Amino acid sequence: MEHLTQKRKLTIMIAIMAAMLFAAINQTIVSTAMPRIISILDGMDYYTWTINIYMLTSTIATVLVGKLSDMFGRKPFLLAGILLFMVGAFLTGTSTDVFQFITYRGIQGVGAGIIQSTSFTAVGDLFPPRERGKWMGLLTAVFGFSSVLGPTLGGYLVDHLDWHWLFWIFLPLGVVAFALIVALFPKGKRGPSASIDYIGSLLLTLCIVPMLLAFSWAGTEYAWDSWQIIGLLAGSIVAGILFVFIESKASNPILPLSLFKNGVVTISNIIGFIMNFGMMGALIYLSFFVQGVLGISATYAGYVTMPMSIVMVISSAMTGQLISRKGKYKRYALIGIPIMIAGMGIMVFMDNTATAVISMIVFGLGLGLGMPVFSIASQNAVSHKELGVVTASIQLFRNLGGTIGIAVMGTVMSNNLTRHLKEALQAKAGSFAQLDPEIAKKMAAFANPRTLMNKPLLDETQKALPADVQPIFKDMIASIRDALGQTLSTVFLTGTLVLVVAFVLVFFLKELPLRTSNHSAAKPEEQAEAVQPSVVLD
Repeated sequence: MEHLTQKRKLTIMIAIMAAMLFAAINQTIVSTAMPRIISILDGMDYYTWTINIYMLTSTIATVLVGKLSDMFGRKPFLLAGILLFMVGAFLTGTSTDVFQFITYRGIQGVGAGIIQSTSFTAVGDLFPPRERGKWMGLLTAVFGFSSVLGPTLGGYLVDHLDWHWLFWIFLPLGVVAFALIVALFPKGKRGPSASIDYIGSLLLTLCIVPMLLAFSWAGTEYAWDSWQIIGLLAGSIVAGILFVFIESKASNPILPLSLFKNGVVTISNIIGFIMNFGMMGALIYLSFFVQGVLGISATYAGYVTMPMSIVMVISSAMTGQLISRKGKYKRYALIGIPIMIAGMGIMVFMDNTATAVISMIVFGLGLGLGMPVFSIASQNAVSHKELGVVTASIQLFRNLGGTIGIAVMGTVMSNNLTRHLKEALQAKAGSFAQLDPEIAKKMAAFANPRTLMNKPLLDETQKALPADVQPIFKDMIASIRDALGQTLSTVFLTGTLVLVVAFVLVFFLKELPLRTSNHSAAKPEEQAEAVQPSVVLD
């Protein structure tokens, strides 16, 4: 693909970014509206499934399509991903009950996983490692842009239009992206015939799905020591052992174990796992701080976190340009991760809106500097024929890190919140004893962070109370906010310490010279052995 003109490559990248934007904007636009949609469908008991099913199907699709796109080319999978996402989005908008909604969201997840994996891999087909940085940065910026626009737009649309339109409004963008890929993306040439690793694919799925479910449900749906969680984890471990055994024997493994003998790939994946563990595990609870502690309404809460996305978009694009220009990448991780640590460290002590915004800006800057590094390092360290599978492994470890991090941080929050709330309410026991039991019961319902975040309900409850009780209620809410703030400080501190581990590991990342061609490699002692690609897109 290197023989294509720069103008042709640019038009292909526009097509890829259109596909990425279509998937990303459809994912973020529903984030703020999802609770209301599920409430309309009378399915709040199944709310976690609407999120989990998307995560499960997208993760599985991402890792499986990596190897298959190495075998059969990127174009058919990119088209299939867009088509599946469009079908899933359209059907989701027609849902009449929560079970249909969950099923169709699963189809959307498959399409999103394929688009995400194939798009980042296609950049590697178009450009050699030395030039990939700027384009990886722009693709990351697409995600950042969608995270800025999506939630705000979704909140506006769900207030002014029927909820179905959230899934339909960007379907024309999908049609445009599909047409651009058909017209502009070169047709892939299949390499030599090779068998598909069906058994390995099945075992990998049976390993990942129970693991993700276990960490998604642990501490919320079920206790960590419940038979459901232990059973899921045990099943995942058994499937994982069988997977390793089968892959060691397979002639064309879906996830080659030899990949992890490469030190750069292994260290990059571990760092990606740990970074997402700390980052997602802490950032998921930012809304609790902004709405629950600061008392900012959901309408304006997005404006507090928006600076992080904006700064991340700018810094990731600039980092990509600098990596391409200088040919060095490790230095940006060594700079970026400490800045992320500083940003999360500020979160530990934040107690007002201004500090929250500053922490978001600092964290977004570090994220934009550090995150693109590990994809480029991994892709540069393997032969071109393994480009798809190494990209898929990066996404897999990041998804696993984020899911497990959210579960662990949730447990940290739950354990600490129970203790802090108990202390706060015991201090107000004297005031409660003087109240009517029904009023006291109604007030005690706000000793829950999710209820505390419902500002309209909070205001209505306060107004409905007798005038002499309102000061007691306000005092109680202030105590609960303080307890939640102390708890979240512990969560953010845990995330900070986890990121410190990631920073230490960066020193063990070997920096290889970025190749200037996809068809040549450095000497074996410097870099992975060059292998003529089995799929050439031209």
